[in-house]
Amino acid sequence: MVCRQRFKFSILENIKTKHKLWLSVSSKIYDFLLPHYAWLNVTHNYEKGKPIYTFTIAEYMLKQISIFILLIVSQTSFGQNEELFNRLRAIHNSGTTFYNVDGVDFTNQNISSEFNEKNLKKAYRKYKIKKKDLKKTDKELNFDNYKVIKREEFEDGLVSVSINYFVKNKDNRISVFWFGYYDKSNPEFERKMIDLILNDAIPKTCFSSIKTDNINFAGRDLELGGNCNWMNINNIQCPYYGQMNWSVHKTKMSADLSIQNQLKATKIKNGGKVVSEEEVDIIFENVPTKAKKASYDFTGVTSLLASMSGGKNLTIYYISEKVRDNYVSCTLSFWNNDNINPSGLPPLLEEVMKISGK
Repeated sequence: MVCRQRFKFSILENIKTKHKLWLSVSSKIYDFLLPHYAWLNVTHNYEKGKPIYTFTIAEYMLKQISIFILLIVSQTSFGQNEELFNRLRAIHNSGTTFYNVDGVDFTNQNISSEFNEKNLKKAYRKYKIKKKDLKKTDKELNFDNYKVIKREEFEDGLVSVSINYFVKNKDNRISVFWFGYYDKSNPEFERKMIDLILNDAIPKTCFSSIKTDNINFAGRDLELGGNCNWMNINNIQCPYYGQMNWSVHKTKMSADLSIQNQLKATKIKNGGKVVSEEEVDIIFENVPTKAKKASYDFTGVTSLLASMSGGKNLTIYYISEKVRDNYVSCTLSFWNNDNINPSGLPPLLEEVMKISGK
């Protein structure tokens, strides 16, 4: 025989508002497996006794669980974004915002034209998208868009991937995004970054000044005095003092792959002859590690890289190492006509590394 009980609770806690909350609880026992709280009915009354709403404890618990899960997901998402923002660097120059994280360069430009077929055709021409180039829609992106992917294959298995997105932003205008990779693209990453940028969710702390008096080098402030120039985001050159570019990565594998691709790209794209390659012991940001040291000869070679410097021999250090809780890929270079100190390095490189034993 099923026992039925009925309880009534009176809670007179809120003296200031003089509200009374009455809980009318009725119980039933089911023969099938349901949580014991599923059969509890709750009615909330205000002081005049008019019921506001009635629900089961099961519904109440489900709502609480849903809120709890939502909070967990939100906190996880916030934590992941915070980690991403710690690695991300950006710089705004002449209408273009340049970004770098995890070895990926990407840019954003906004066009004042409305997002329609006529204006998209103009945008395609501006960004050298040909009629024959396949224009696809990424249906998983939260904004109307067209996407164009271009691949270029080089020697030694190096593949360059260039991706353009033409996106309808919140103002019904065209936002253009470009992502550059070696090897393969990452659509999930692209969607995330486009969403963050178009929702204005990138913190101001991620942005570097166009001035180079003081720069953020992989999480450390580096004073340079303003005599250097940004060649790209996370790529700085100081006349006769050397040049370095870097990226902050989540994993060692990502940093290693970035260095391998840069080594291949230097050999293939810049036209210099490889004179020597060796592994050397160095100290990078106070961390003992090894670097790949490569020397290139540009004698008699017509190269934009060589013509800009006036030098004939280029030395590059390729480094992948854990620094300040993240992994950093970094290439540091100098020409034979730079100001080379007794340490064997020019002043800019001395700021972040030294050769072991010197």
